[in-house]
Amino acid sequence: MERLHARYPFLDASRAAVEAAGIDLATLVSEGGPAVERGHERVRRALLEGTTAAEEPRTWSTRAELLSYPIARVLVSLLDVPGATEKYAAAEAATARERFVDDFEADLELKSAAGGRLTLDRLLADFELAGGVEPTGDGRFDLDVTAYLGLAAELDDERWHLARRPLSGGTVPVRRPELYTLLREAVGRRVREGLPLSVPEAIEAPLSSELASIRRAIADLDPPTSFDTVTPGLFPPCMRALLSQARDGVGLSGLSDNSRFSLVSFLLAAGLDAEGVIDLCDVPEASAETIRAQVERLRDDDGAVAVPPSCTVMDEYGDCVDRDETCETIRHPLSYYEARLQRTPDDRVTDWRRDESGAS
Repeated sequence: MERLHARYPFLDASRAAVEAAGIDLATLVSEGGPAVERGHERVRRALLEGTTAAEEPRTWSTRAELLSYPIARVLVSLLDVPGATEKYAAAEAATARERFVDDFEADLELKSAAGGRLTLDRLLADFELAGGVEPTGDGRFDLDVTAYLGLAAELDDERWHLARRPLSGGTVPVRRPELYTLLREAVGRRVREGLPLSVPEAIEAPLSSELASIRRAIADLDPPTSFDTVTPGLFPPCMRALLSQARDGVGLSGLSDNSRFSLVSFLLAAGLDAEGVIDLCDVPEASAETIRAQVERLRDDDGAVAVPPSCTVMDEYGDCVDRDETCETIRHPLSYYEARLQRTPDDRVTDWRRDESGAS
């Protein structure tokens, strides 16, 4: 097991290293120890903070770090919490992006590769993209259009739409940071593959205390998602600020991917449908179809809406603003909204959907 494997456990070589070590997962979890502890931390931080990086990296051995990945996949499979798999995969991908950007930039600066840094060529090869990415100089690349479409499929921002990209000879030009974002998407997709796992009792039972701990930690990540009224004036400060930007500033499409997801998923959970989101956010007709498509992606096969990020994640995004006393007592924007609705007299609660003026 190498440091590179521990830093990037989703690589084919990393999985092969685990297999070559002949580790029996049931035995590993029944014995407990560092790998289980780190797997627990990995999932908890992914769901609460949007990262899988260790709080104190030097405390974990290469072996514990690498083996914590399959254990984390088991734990997130057993949670049975809406959106947990997606949030976990997104956190693994975000952490991987931070790491491989550091490695790639060090390679560009011709720094020593001591410690087993990952190279861009190796990552591209691992995702079978080596023949589809051609450097053109000055930090730019030509990416095979088929690969581009697959990698950009879940990126909502209009700038990723193929219609907005020059296309020549079956390739799409991208800048280095854009390539890194597309590779992050590839990581997230690989992490999601096979999840949730079917976990046998021999593995589930020894992890009961870790599961209980995670469930307690994310209790507010399963917030109320059914409301009878949509009252923007009672939204949490973070959502009021994003809504203000969408209505009076950069527009909904001008928000960052994270901020737009946060706002749209919150509005859906608060009771709006796609057309309500478009109307409340003053989305111009030219961008309306993009929002409708995003709303569709935020629903699962049963029609349930993806849960908005927690307060911790909103803070990580830089969108936790103007905190008030209610913010100090809750851990999720939807819990804030529920608390404000409960504390506000009925005659002061106006449903935006029934207000002809559309005012809050």
